[in-house]
Amino acid sequence: MKAIVQDTYGSPDVLELREIDKPVVGDDDVLIRVHAAGVDQGVWHFVAGLPYLFRLAGIGLRAPKNPVRGLDVAGRVEAVGKNVTRFQPGDEVFGTCRGSFAEYACARADRLAPKPANVSFEQAAAVPISGYAALQAVRDQGKVRPGQRVLIIGAGGGVGTFAVQLAKAYGAEVTGVCSTTKTDLVRSIGADHVIDYTREDFADGRNRYDVILDIAGNRSLPHLRRALAPKGMLVIVGGEGGGRWLGGIDRQLRAHLLSPFVRQKLGTFISREREEDLETLHELLEAGKVTPIVDRTFPLSEVPEAIGYMRKGHARGKVVITVSRATGPSPSPQTPQET
Repeated sequence: MKAIVQDTYGSPDVLELREIDKPVVGDDDVLIRVHAAGVDQGVWHFVAGLPYLFRLAGIGLRAPKNPVRGLDVAGRVEAVGKNVTRFQPGDEVFGTCRGSFAEYACARADRLAPKPANVSFEQAAAVPISGYAALQAVRDQGKVRPGQRVLIIGAGGGVGTFAVQLAKAYGAEVTGVCSTTKTDLVRSIGADHVIDYTREDFADGRNRYDVILDIAGNRSLPHLRRALAPKGMLVIVGGEGGGRWLGGIDRQLRAHLLSPFVRQKLGTFISREREEDLETLHELLEAGKVTPIVDRTFPLSEVPEAIGYMRKGHARGKVVITVSRATGPSPSPQTPQET
């Protein structure tokens, strides 16, 4: 089978399209014929091996332990292990695995859910990693409630487009912060207000927010706190920039250390792949309350270009890799339902 493989850390140019053996299905695994695979910032970190803390955490010190990239996956079940009863060959599924930039991939059965019929494979592949982060940020860390004023920084990106829709689904008044080219998109997915950060500062003192989600940003804690209500909650969702050892994690550590000494709650978290959360996302997708936003698709052979496009920060929503074409009609794009 064809797969995107890396032998060493570096720029996306280290990735190569090669013929490798098809994965062997374990007793608790599902073999998927991959139709689409999502691209997120985590993919770039695995490719680059940065920050170095990630290598110490177990991805491989000198070279990747798993040479095939890709986490988000959507496709059809090809085969199942002897302990798997939930899925059978032919089922359409989405979820996460290790090595989705390939024609076939193996996933744990508890990392998959049935693909809703009202979304395409490309849309489904855009959901899991970004959806986990957005759901856990909005619901678990931000504890967003009806009537709260929520500010989402990075509202037009992969995680942000999910966070806007989820915050609206939980009854919040949502303000999205994004660049000029993404303002129309952020309004279209339900944001009550949109701030173009190239033209105005959300921390100018005119508004305070009950919850701020800072997604993959690099703004200072004092700047963020100026826009936060006196007893508000700041949730830092990932982070870019910083040094080669810690990357953006140093800002998260500072927030954690400062939080006990101020009235505002300054938090951060590492999102988890949880079976029950994938089921929640499945229900929201099926109900039309959340619609995946796919900016652009790239073929498997152009994974390096796809990662480079995403890293420039211009993507409106998610970037997705198309691996094999599904047969049958694709569902029509939907607009998130008002809640």
